[in-house]
Amino acid sequence: MTLAETAAELRRLHTAPELLQVVNVWDVASAKAIAALPETRAIATASHSIAATFGYADGEQIPVELMLDMCGRIARSVEVPVSADLEAGYGDPGETIRRAIGEGIAGANLEDQLKPLADSVAAVAAAVAAADAEGVPFALNARTDAWLRGNERPREVWIADAIERGRAFLDAGATCVFVPGSFGDDEIDELVAGIGERRVSVIGIGDIPLPSRLQELGVARVSYGPATQRVALGALQDVAAELYAGGRLPRGIRPLN
Repeated sequence: MTLAETAAELRRLHTAPELLQVVNVWDVASAKAIAALPETRAIATASHSIAATFGYADGEQIPVELMLDMCGRIARSVEVPVSADLEAGYGDPGETIRRAIGEGIAGANLEDQLKPLADSVAAVAAAVAAADAEGVPFALNARTDAWLRGNERPREVWIADAIERGRAFLDAGATCVFVPGSFGDDEIDELVAGIGERRVSVIGIGDIPLPSRLQELGVARVSYGPATQRVALGALQDVAAELYAGGRLPRGIRPLN
């Protein structure tokens, strides 16, 4: 498929009746391991995990060239659409999206960091315009940090903020609205009612319901952020501890690389 066709498929997966589960990866080896599963319909990168791979802290500390290069390597290594976590756009959301498309990326997360609404909407609009100029129906998962950076506010305040921002992002051309945080059925129900069915994306951490329940609630997408890399690193550390204690490698290791 062409990139335009791949991006159109990624958009379709976000709005389809079935919940889109994307397991986050951080390099070619992890991407290939996930893509080999028959259930995988798309893959998402985790910016935190890629930054950690290269020794950088999260929060746009990694050079944008390095982030885009790894995202491109991942996209070229698999057949399924790849959605890249591009943080807040590294100072120039439009140009960053344009360069990501050049690397074969079909969609992306773009976070608002709870900046003023007008600035956040302008960033989404710039990203959408850049994709349109490239002729790619890019699947933009516009993220609001209404919970992550603002959950000290009363419940009704952060939910109202997320809904206002989400609607504005959709009006600016975003495909979906990502509201990461640890909350339950009631909050998700309000977000979906306010933003739209199959228009809300969440992260599968903390109190977030299981995928089957998310689908019932009308959620479009669930991803897992840096947690997947932490699981892998935990397994590595555990086997190292076992070896140091005089043990041996487990039997049946799958040659996934």
